Amino acid sequence: MKKILLATAATAAVLGATPALAQDAPAAPTGPRIEALVGYDRVKALGEHDGGVLFGVGAGYDFAVGNGVSLGADIEATDSTQKEGSAGAEVNSGRDLYAGGRVSFAVSPKANLYLKGGYTNARFKASDGVDTFGENFDGFRLGAGGQYNVGGKAYVGGEYRYSNYEAGLSRHQVALTVGTRF
Repeated sequence: MKKILLATAATAAVLGATPALAQDAPAAPTGPRIEALVGYDRVKALGEHDGGVLFGVGAGYDFAVGNGVSLGADIEATDSTQKEGSAGAEVNSGRDLYAGGRVSFAVSPKANLYLKGGYTNARFKASDGVDTFGENFDGFRLGAGGQYNVGGKAYVGGEYRYSNYEAGLSRHQVALTVGTRF
């Protein structure tokens, strides 16, 4: 009988404390957002590596699914200054389009960390000095990052992402972001 009373008292204490714990947990990011990004883009093709400046815009929408957790949808359009070769024959990275999802975890009232993944389509252009040819490559992207609220609905962030495309193309990118939530 003592064991049943002890178990009941312990259960009541845990259940009674749960609302207090829920109030202390930071809120997950929610709602629409838009951001600008800039960073470093390193492309690997045919065993060769070369880097350039990454720049672009992104948008998304996050909705809370639990205590301090939200799910979101992302879209993004970026470009890069990355190119390989000389003026007579070179290969340039073109635009990169991305659509995917992410899961965010609030780590404080002002900061969250997230994981993302989705589809990406990149355009690469080759020039032989006379003609220019372009081709699109499909792939997937995985990434991780964080955001910090700097005031109101504005935030800054950082992100690492890896993209893998068909034909043995891949890229590693590090991006800094500045954005706002609505």
